[in-house]
Amino acid sequence: MRIVVINHVTLDGVTQGPGRADEDTRGGFALGGWAAERGGDEAVGRAWGRRLAASSGYLLGRRTYQEVLGHWNTQDSPFRDALNNAPKYVASNTLAEPLPWPNSTLLSGDIPAAVAELKQTPGDDLHIMGSGALIQSLSPLGLIDEYQLCVHPLVLGTGHRLFADGFGPVAFSLADATPTATGIIIATYRPLGDHA
Repeated sequence: MRIVVINHVTLDGVTQGPGRADEDTRGGFALGGWAAERGGDEAVGRAWGRRLAASSGYLLGRRTYQEVLGHWNTQDSPFRDALNNAPKYVASNTLAEPLPWPNSTLLSGDIPAAVAELKQTPGDDLHIMGSGALIQSLSPLGLIDEYQLCVHPLVLGTGHRLFADGFGPVAFSLADATPTATGIIIATYRPLGDHA
């Protein structure tokens, strides 16, 4: 299985709170909802839909697991059933089984080792959405195979970023890039070379 990140990101690398104003206010972040404020972008929806249709499930950090599923299970949306029916691997050393959402498996202890083992499992891509701390823990170890980023033409100047200070240097190849009518670039990158 490959591990693929699918995320919204600003030009300055911020990934915090794209969906709602109250989605992630850690550190006093008051700019949540920045992706949603740009309105729905059909090209982004189609790109994510194609990606997720050929998925073996999700790899999520604890906070995203609780937040995303907690939110979508209160909505009347087909996304709710798709999330509940999909396999979910939850990286956490604070949660305990049984996990509250169907088809959820807890990965605890040495999370990078558990993810490396999961990558050896046959199947389609496993997707990480949100889960910034998880991405930052796996990226330097070379455990993420691809990043599909919806790059918004926006600079926030504050907020949690996709890559933590001290990450890299790592070069990436551009596998695909598609501009949308709203100015978003849907870009797919693959890391090259050695990781720390």
